[in-house]
Amino acid sequence: MKHTDIKSEHWTLRYLPDEAKSYGLLARLDRPAGISLLLLPAWWSIMLASGGVMNVNSSDLYILVLFLGGAIVMRAAGCVINDLWDRDLDKGVERTKGRPLASGLVTPKQAMLFLGGLLLCGFWVLMQLSTVAILLGFLTIPLIILYPLMKRWTWWPQLFLGFTFNSGALIGWASITGIVELPALLLYIGGIFWTLAYDTIYAHQDKEDDVLMGIKSAALKLGDKSKKWITVFYVAAFFFIGCGFLLGGQGILSFLLLASPVAHVIMWLWTWDETSPQSSLAFFKANMITGALIFLCACF
Repeated sequence: MKHTDIKSEHWTLRYLPDEAKSYGLLARLDRPAGISLLLLPAWWSIMLASGGVMNVNSSDLYILVLFLGGAIVMRAAGCVINDLWDRDLDKGVERTKGRPLASGLVTPKQAMLFLGGLLLCGFWVLMQLSTVAILLGFLTIPLIILYPLMKRWTWWPQLFLGFTFNSGALIGWASITGIVELPALLLYIGGIFWTLAYDTIYAHQDKEDDVLMGIKSAALKLGDKSKKWITVFYVAAFFFIGCGFLLGGQGILSFLLLASPVAHVIMWLWTWDETSPQSSLAFFKANMITGALIFLCACF
């Protein structure tokens, strides 16, 4: 069976009109893992800045909901930008050649119009936040635009994705407090290492095609040492996240509860077969649970 992560019959697309399903695929609605991985660092930060679930008020809940909406539309926007840049490269990769732009299901002009609508929605969400959060949001736009080019320029596009995907840790904190403080910076750094780990795992699906297409990735750079370095990335991620928890005022219980996501990652590292695209995809998706467990720790 050919390996692809496109699920045209996914429940998120089932009730869309036929003419809208191609846009749902373009927005990766059939693969919601990206939404979770973009959203969760922001939610960690919002929960810590709010003082835990017992101290969350209606305003904090509204911000949590805003970030959920923002994650959905901005992740979709990022996917459209990525596919506009990569539509020719995607044709040569087994996993991505069925994407709407690569396959011709959506034209570049249609994708640009769709992108404009998504960015307008994202702009509205951003305008509901604090001034510092708005400024940080605008600073992430160049990262979103340039990220797809990184696989052409550097062996570390996964690191650049970490800079982009975890900006919510800074924006979320600033949305609650009006400023960026050290715990938010620590969560941001921890999130970068977390992304470096899970996206390098994700890149193991495409190593053979990437070599043929001249695409660079950390998975290719690290080679046979991938599992060792991914373990290092996870250790660094939990170190900085743990420090953020301690300095964020949640107390020792919240810090100790981080043993749960740590154990979850250890289990997956132990069973991961880095030569299997299916195993790599499953491990990548398991990071949604890792991030959710970290969020639950932040609640206490």
